[in-house]
Amino acid sequence: MISLNDYLFSGNTVLKILHRYSSDLKSSAIESRNTIDLVHCNFLIQIIELLEHNDFLTSQSNRIKEFYKYMTQKYPFLAFTFKGRIKSLIRAEEKFNGYILEYIYKYYKKNGEFPSEAEIKSRLICFRDLIAYRIVISIPSCHIKNDDEKSEIEKKYLYEIADVVPEFLEERGFTAELSGFSEEKYSDKLKENVRPYYRDYVTFPRSTGYQSMHITFYDNLARCFTELQLRTKDMDDFAEIGEANHFGYEKLQEARRTKRDEIPVGECIYFDEAYERLTKLQELELAKIDVNMFKAINNQLINDGCGLFRGRQILPFEHLSRFQNDLID
Repeated sequence: MISLNDYLFSGNTVLKILHRYSSDLKSSAIESRNTIDLVHCNFLIQIIELLEHNDFLTSQSNRIKEFYKYMTQKYPFLAFTFKGRIKSLIRAEEKFNGYILEYIYKYYKKNGEFPSEAEIKSRLICFRDLIAYRIVISIPSCHIKNDDEKSEIEKKYLYEIADVVPEFLEERGFTAELSGFSEEKYSDKLKENVRPYYRDYVTFPRSTGYQSMHITFYDNLARCFTELQLRTKDMDDFAEIGEANHFGYEKLQEARRTKRDEIPVGECIYFDEAYERLTKLQELELAKIDVNMFKAINNQLINDGCGLFRGRQILPFEHLSRFQNDLID
């Protein structure tokens, strides 16, 4: 079985790795008539297209930047960052195989049998966050009367910003996608007309404690999907370097082992292959791999200049509060 790990020790660039991996996987898939691996190849081609033909990112980033300009005028007292990234190769590969595992496992638990190839393929067209932007806001302490109020005030502005985003971006060629969240998870802090578009993990945090607002857009000019996340600085710290990051990894490891125990090896080839590919990636010692423009001392100290592990940054903007002594009324 071909896996991404087979290509991470040759000193090649991420793009060359993608070309070789997708080409070899396609040949193998045709020979074995594995249509799931063919879908996998098409997924890798999407990433190649983003890296090779990314002129559209200039247009997209400029239109996102318009909202940044709006915020600098509307909220001069806030500090905030706008960041954009293309999902890293390792994270994208993990997510693709994770979707396969999750779908087959849930289907098997519900129906007592495995889904067909066609049913699995239908679940593998839902990748809408290969390109993602993040807005992180913070109120400097000098702007508030009581530190205890900081979190609630920031949430107030987060929801206020979320209310404006869909219409603002739709006027610039984006179309907001329905979130699929159940109605009981719609926060009344959002305006009624925008609620169906958001996955609100602020009012309804994930089990890890992770908090963020997520909304997906289809860019009609670039003809691709992109995700936008809105967080406070505390939420971002918790997700990136806090307990949510570590706890989420531990939960994932535990859940993956449980699925493997309930679906023995040999019962479903698509589950077996996805499980092996995902396990190999999560057990990688990053310091031992050899990818051009990538360097890791260990699995925590990483300098990723190529988008292998942490993604490729495409939009870094930062706005600092213009006022350092004024309290918010």
